[in-house]
Amino acid sequence: MLPVRVLIVDDSVLMRKLLCEALGAGPEVQVAGTASSGAIALAKIPQLNPDVVTLDIEMPGLNGIQTLTEIRKLYPKLPVIMFSTLTERGAAITLEALSLGASDYANKPNAENPVDAIAQVRQELIEKIVSLAPHAPAVPASVRAAPAVRQRVRPQIAVLAIGSSTGGPNALGEVIPQLPGDFPVPVVVVQHMPPLFTRLLAERLNAKSSLTVREAEAGVSLCPGQVWIARGDFHMMVVKKGKEVVLQLNQDPPENSCRPAVDVLFRSVAHVYGANTLALVMTGMGSDGARGAQRIQDAGGEILVQDAASSVVWGMPGAVVQSGAADQICPLQEISQEVVRRVTAGRLHVWGAQAAAKS
Repeated sequence: MLPVRVLIVDDSVLMRKLLCEALGAGPEVQVAGTASSGAIALAKIPQLNPDVVTLDIEMPGLNGIQTLTEIRKLYPKLPVIMFSTLTERGAAITLEALSLGASDYANKPNAENPVDAIAQVRQELIEKIVSLAPHAPAVPASVRAAPAVRQRVRPQIAVLAIGSSTGGPNALGEVIPQLPGDFPVPVVVVQHMPPLFTRLLAERLNAKSSLTVREAEAGVSLCPGQVWIARGDFHMMVVKKGKEVVLQLNQDPPENSCRPAVDVLFRSVAHVYGANTLALVMTGMGSDGARGAQRIQDAGGEILVQDAASSVVWGMPGAVVQSGAADQICPLQEISQEVVRRVTAGRLHVWGAQAAAKS
């Protein structure tokens, strides 16, 4: 495979140098060029024809958000990775950038030693850049040809469990606000994000949704009308406690290089809810969630996945399909409708009175 050509946009000379050294150190990526401002980046894109752009957020003149807006007008399909600091402000602006069409984000290194900083950048960026490149590996024919629907007897759903990663914030922003206020089951979500980001994501979704969306808290009981998003750097599980089901958080080792990990949540949901589980795997890099989806399938639960065409990266949902665990493959715009249909099937009364009131 040809190396992925990257345009680095950052106003810091030191950061541009560090990124060039980090990204150019291996065969996967080729630095096509650099730009010290948004205006220069916009001028260089047609000259360099990069496959991916890394874009700093805080820049004089055109800042990252303004530059991203212009890139999306001129090059709607060009992958853009925002490069931000892990601060409250950086996280908030990054989420805004994702809502405006950024493909993914990465955090700037916090190591003082240049060697460690370069290693951090490579770990943070290389896989993301390669996965977003237009000539990324194609979906195998066996996966593309997988049946869209798997028929079986369906018990009444008691929980909705969601896993997502790259492109997930926007996908969640499409699905969660479309769920009705009388949605009769709790929702638990793992979105691969660091601390700060998960809280801000929950706040953004809560503002747009009829359901109550919160960052996960250990020990809270699951109730209809609630959406709980796993905290950054914490695995989230559901556990049975008497007659209730409560959330449990831990910092056990990462799985699939992720904490929180979808597999951890899905295994616990399969154990507690069994055949009464509906799982949804949406856009994301890697295969986190595939083994957990198989656990849910083995327990008799149902699994929906987002389709390749509407996914930013079809890694996670594609892995579930390839494993044979998917019941149905859905375009993003149809997921909420299919979720509601499956969750409400067989229910004989309105559950609105049981939905938690938003505070």
